[in-house]
Amino acid sequence: MQFASLAKLAAAAAALAIAFAPNGAAAQEKNKIKVGISVGNAESTFEVVKKVAAREGLEIQTVVFSDYLQPNAALAAGDLDANAFQHVPYLESQIKARGYKIVPVGLTITAPLGIYSKKYKSIDQLPNGATIGIQNDPSNGNRALLLLQKAGLIKLKPGVGEDGVNATPLDVVDNPRKLKLVELDAAQLPRSLDDLAAASINNDYAFKAGLSLQKDTIAVEDPRGRYANIIAVRAEDKDKPWAKKLVHAYQSDEVRKFIEAEFKGSLVPAF
Repeated sequence: MQFASLAKLAAAAAALAIAFAPNGAAAQEKNKIKVGISVGNAESTFEVVKKVAAREGLEIQTVVFSDYLQPNAALAAGDLDANAFQHVPYLESQIKARGYKIVPVGLTITAPLGIYSKKYKSIDQLPNGATIGIQNDPSNGNRALLLLQKAGLIKLKPGVGEDGVNATPLDVVDNPRKLKLVELDAAQLPRSLDDLAAASINNDYAFKAGLSLQKDTIAVEDPRGRYANIIAVRAEDKDKPWAKKLVHAYQSDEVRKFIEAEFKGSLVPAF
């Protein structure tokens, strides 16, 4: 009887150890997560996501970032459970540069990039020698150069700009208007717009600065292109129940309707 009791105690202790182990069932079934998002439109969208997720038993705490470098660093370090601010090309560039073990688990929205100007109403009005601001990070800078090329303002070297090979201003082989391409931090571009002829600005920063994709742009990216934004998690968490609940909450009809009504085409559901 004594040995049987000891055996039962040992079994119970083993069960508790498994339940509370970092990779055990309890960890997989956690019901509270931290998600990193960008300042701006994502904040209002995630208020709706939170409500939907709560009905599925998942509590979401959002952590707002004002740049594009910290959310992946925080996720990789374990300070976040997920983030929702980037597209796949940007994530791929960060993985290549920093070795992150981060993977996409679901699509969110497409935020079409625009070339904004306070001085000109069309591409044709840009004078020779005009100064154009573009993002200084590899992925978004590449995206800006592709948009300038699509608008007929520049031509890039063959083999760059697509398929993961990021273009830089050094890859411009034809620039008939002698445009001056100035690389700036993405967050600085809206503040610098008064001093520039035009600037490539990401949607979230444009939104925060009160700029309209419909009214203030002279060129706009295809809203259904390859730059759809994603929810990302650490590779080890991609199959966790909470990750699936997060994606399901974001990709709900309630969130879709909110995006379509609130942003009126400046953001497009990608799911």
